[in-house]
Amino acid sequence: MARSLEAPAKQKIHQTKAIERLVSFANGKGGVGKTTTAANVGGYAALAGARVLLVDLDPQGDLARDLGYERQSGQELFNALIAGTAPAILKNIRENLDVIPGGQALEDIQGLMVSRANRSDAGDFGDLLYAVLEPLADDYDLILVDTPPGERTLVEGAFAISSAVVIPTRSDEASIDGVERVARRFLAVRDRNPALQLAGVVLFGVGPRSMRLERSVRESLKEMLGSVAPVFDTRIRNLESASADARKKGLLFHELEGAVTEAQKDRLRALRSGQKPSDGFFSRNAAGLAEEFEQLTGEILTRLNEIEGGDRR
Repeated sequence: MARSLEAPAKQKIHQTKAIERLVSFANGKGGVGKTTTAANVGGYAALAGARVLLVDLDPQGDLARDLGYERQSGQELFNALIAGTAPAILKNIRENLDVIPGGQALEDIQGLMVSRANRSDAGDFGDLLYAVLEPLADDYDLILVDTPPGERTLVEGAFAISSAVVIPTRSDEASIDGVERVARRFLAVRDRNPALQLAGVVLFGVGPRSMRLERSVRESLKEMLGSVAPVFDTRIRNLESASADARKKGLLFHELEGAVTEAQKDRLRALRSGQKPSDGFFSRNAAGLAEEFEQLTGEILTRLNEIEGGDRR
């Protein structure tokens, strides 16, 4: 049975100001499509002409795999957080799309915050992150933050300065439990950041013949979250071959669609000329996933417009 959520007891805390159009992607469990969703939504928004900044707060730094840039250590972002200085930004990873990379150095954030806890003038991680990102806000139409599944300090710090949260989830019980965990973190931060809204839940990796299961999951999520957030209509199907190709090649799904088509043409040309076809892709058609992410991006942007317009459902 789904569990309804109650806000934790209030305590005296300082408030922070949300950065407009800063959206965190979060789930309390890994492997639910969080990073892939953030990367592809950012890619489609950029393709539509928006200036997008993707911020990788995950020590695993997996945005590098989805976007195809060299994996980073995260040390430059860590240093910027300590000093409150401008972070290193990877420019034009795609047209209109920049990235602040994460990496293993971010594992030290928890220790840093413990060491600062007894200083009266020391802010928490949300304050440090705000000092780094707020000066950049005017340069971008949209800032998307990929948060780690298990680092409470990093997740709640991101929530403290976000205007909205998107929760991707698979349909298994462990993933739904992850939704509950991240929703509780959302509620824990809400007094500090009253502007924070749950934009919605994304069903990720749904099987093509699992409509009954999908309906059950949607009902469970709606029962758990009540009127706090919608479950987006668009769900991302489970297509392992395309997902493997996308990460192997460092391509977003709309890019993979074109690459698969070209690879098929090259294969046919090689066969006709009597040559051995080169190794190509596992998938034969990524058009469906590309279309789903395009539709999801539209839903998320529409939801952000509703939030800005005062629809706090």
